[in-house]
Amino acid sequence: MNFIKRALLSTKAKKGRSFLLLLVFSVILIFVLAGITIQSASNKATEEARKSMGGSVTLAVDREKTLQKPSERTDSSSTEDEGEKRPDPGSYQSTPVDLEAAKKIAALDHVASYNFISTTSAGAESFDPITSTDTTDTSSEESSNQGGPGGSEEGGNPFGKGNAQGDLSVMGILSTETLSGFTDGTNKLVEGEAITEKDKDQNVVLLEQSLAEANSLSVGDKVTISNPTDSTKTYELTVQGIYTTTASDDAMASNFSFLNASNQLYVPYTFANTLKGDTYANAVDSVVYQLDDPENVDDFVKAAEKTGLDMDTYALQTDTAVYEQMIQPIENVSSFAKKIVILVSVAGVIILALIIMMTIRERKYEMGVLLSLGEKRWKLMAQFFIEILLIFILAMGIAGVSGKYVGNVVGQQLLDQQTTASSETTATESNGKGPGNDASGGPGGGGFGQSVRNFGASSSAEQKQIDELDVFVSTSDLVKLGGIGLGICFLSVLLASAGVIRLQPKKILTM
Repeated sequence: MNFIKRALLSTKAKKGRSFLLLLVFSVILIFVLAGITIQSASNKATEEARKSMGGSVTLAVDREKTLQKPSERTDSSSTEDEGEKRPDPGSYQSTPVDLEAAKKIAALDHVASYNFISTTSAGAESFDPITSTDTTDTSSEESSNQGGPGGSEEGGNPFGKGNAQGDLSVMGILSTETLSGFTDGTNKLVEGEAITEKDKDQNVVLLEQSLAEANSLSVGDKVTISNPTDSTKTYELTVQGIYTTTASDDAMASNFSFLNASNQLYVPYTFANTLKGDTYANAVDSVVYQLDDPENVDDFVKAAEKTGLDMDTYALQTDTAVYEQMIQPIENVSSFAKKIVILVSVAGVIILALIIMMTIRERKYEMGVLLSLGEKRWKLMAQFFIEILLIFILAMGIAGVSGKYVGNVVGQQLLDQQTTASSETTATESNGKGPGNDASGGPGGGGFGQSVRNFGASSSAEQKQIDELDVFVSTSDLVKLGGIGLGICFLSVLLASAGVIRLQPKKILTM
């Protein structure tokens, strides 16, 4: 009788043993498949997140280097070290980004879109800005002390000599369609049209809904604003659209109306440059490049530096924090799923080896007789392998049917735990920041460190983390499971039978 037939008969005759092996092997394969499918779903979710998020790189003046370079001077009053150098507090001048250099960088590979950012303030002339209750009683006093929206030196301008405070914050952009405040859901256009590249050199504006309603303004109406440094210069703008925002007000909005989120105006960057003067005729505060994949950020920065960009004046600031925050829970789940596969596989080999070892010891008489009759040892091991292989095939079917459901339950629970932990960590880090230390603050945000996303306000909407896994059993997952299952079969049989097969028939029969 050949060993294959003996394996079939043995499996059929020992129903209790076969059922126990089937139960144990099924549980092992179910959890292995769950780990594999969770890994596959995690990798797919991460890849989709990369494609949808991209990476952000901001080109702007390097404030630290620019402050040090023109302001280093010898302090003649120092007697201890005449060569000591320190920054001159009054010497800093912001250097705008030249548009030609910015466009040259925009032509590089991996750039999905880009946006020009130019920020300033303005005075409200034909309408009233939104003010908080804290400033209502003091608005007239502020107006008299500051000499109007532009302020005056005699009035004690809080911005210092030569600077101005307006009623409104103005963000000049190339397009609102690629501006982070609109793409992440913080702002939403509810009426009219977005500002796009075709609006260059046009005097159009997007107003926040509360500001528009308070002044009975609608799309198509005209509004007048004044220059922040010279209130005698006024400009007429056409309301092109109205948007709503979920951005929270800056902590100082009660003292300065232009920090109120409702007083945020979006205009073409060319108009913002008009307010800022001749220095910005062909320049902007910063340029934000959105890349096609966060993994290409480093290559893009290296390529941009090779275009001849003055790295002593400008800096390329990378921002993949949102992407990393978004995928952190999913990466943790994927790592945990990998550990599940390894641990369950190792445990499976050990458990099955112990069970097979016990069954082999019960069959020592059968093995001794077969060996004494001249049966080859490898055929006995092949018989044991086929017996466990038959169980494995049935267990594969059971795991293939139920593995998806187990993977969904386990994967979702792991993801929920990781998402909660990540959110708590992020909240703790955010609460630990003091005033002016907003992590989203970047170039072009003005003197108070406002972010590029929402000048004059901090966003209350964070990038939504991946909170759901699409777990399914693919052909590749089953192939992986089959390979791992066969490995478990082989190792368990090898470990279980090695100690017995090497003995002589007489010794086996006397064990």
